[in-house]
Amino acid sequence: MKDYCTKAYAFNKFIRIYAATTTNLVEEARKAHETWPTATAALGRFLTASAMMSLMYKAGEHLTLIINGEGPIGEMVVEASNGIVKGSIQKPGVYLKYNNGHLAVGMAVGNNGNLTVIKDLHMREPFTSISPLQTGEIGDDFTYYFASSEQVPSSVGLGVLIDTDNTVKSAGGFIVQVMTGCPDDVLDKLEAKLKSIKPVSEMVAEGYTPLDMIKEIAGENNYEILDEALPLEYKCDCSHDRFLMKLQSLGERELENIINQDGKAEVLCHFCMKKYTFTKDELISVLNNVRALHKKLDK
Repeated sequence: MKDYCTKAYAFNKFIRIYAATTTNLVEEARKAHETWPTATAALGRFLTASAMMSLMYKAGEHLTLIINGEGPIGEMVVEASNGIVKGSIQKPGVYLKYNNGHLAVGMAVGNNGNLTVIKDLHMREPFTSISPLQTGEIGDDFTYYFASSEQVPSSVGLGVLIDTDNTVKSAGGFIVQVMTGCPDDVLDKLEAKLKSIKPVSEMVAEGYTPLDMIKEIAGENNYEILDEALPLEYKCDCSHDRFLMKLQSLGERELENIINQDGKAEVLCHFCMKKYTFTKDELISVLNNVRALHKKLDK
């Protein structure tokens, strides 16, 4: 089954819910980065939250999200737009557990750092907001971000369940947001429900769909579906031509050094781990383009 997100209002439109299954998406990331279980869970939670968050913006608007809690996995970066995500992780070979046997995501991520969100909304300059990490468990950190940076009281639930062969058995999440003017009795009901529901990874492993998760949160008949199946996908848009264009930013001197010393260049995409090789002739062509551009600017 393909990954997707369902969006709904609940409790007479005082609550907005995004619920998603992301098992395939997280498995694609695991395979690309060859992550170990705790790193898989951390990156998977981050990708899931980012994918749902990207659906809060218009098509074509782009998010870059960065987490660095100074834990063993180092920095994670996710780019997201309209449900399409790609991510990188600095140190994928991390496998830590708490004493209760659960994967120690918070310990692996660390909480001595920030969640940074950069929004390219096609305005003059991208908008950047930064919030301090709370636990490194990702869900808590997004919950705090929405409340502090966007002034939207929220609850973010995320889960990744790893199978015995280290593949992703289930993954998903929800974002519950409180609208302005929400009555106290609705908040009380919502808080009680969120405390009692199963972990997200268990729900997805048991076959819960995003709609099932919404019903679990809101009640059987207390919701209104806005979008039933918004597709989610892990997809990298890198290409040989894109990296060839980026080589121009190296400048004349560095390009000359590469041509004279190595005679070729290798570039690794940190989102899909694909390697691109550029021949000496291609590098000379890039160098000539840079020189021509400099001459034009000097006139």
